Amino acid sequence: MKYLHWQVQAGPDNAVQVSLDSQANVRLLDSVNYATFRRGGRHEYRGGLAHRSPVTLVPPSHGTWHVVVDRGGYPGSVRASVQVLG
Repeated sequence: MKYLHWQVQAGPDNAVQVSLDSQANVRLLDSVNYATFRRGGRHEYRGGLAHRSPVTLVPPSHGTWHVVVDRGGYPGSVRASVQVLG
């Protein structure tokens, strides 16, 4: 699966803002769930299908977080950028 990936340091006092140029899936994952995602396994995440941009997600705890953007198997491409606010 093709996807875009960013690794950020953030916590509950931050917002992770993802800007998109088209509809896409946006996931915020911890390191364990990101590894499971990469293997194609069942994983837990915050986010989901984004119809509008920007998408703002708040991590539940401080640490390393992975932002993944993909088209969910649909044709086309997506451009995105990630910014940690706060």
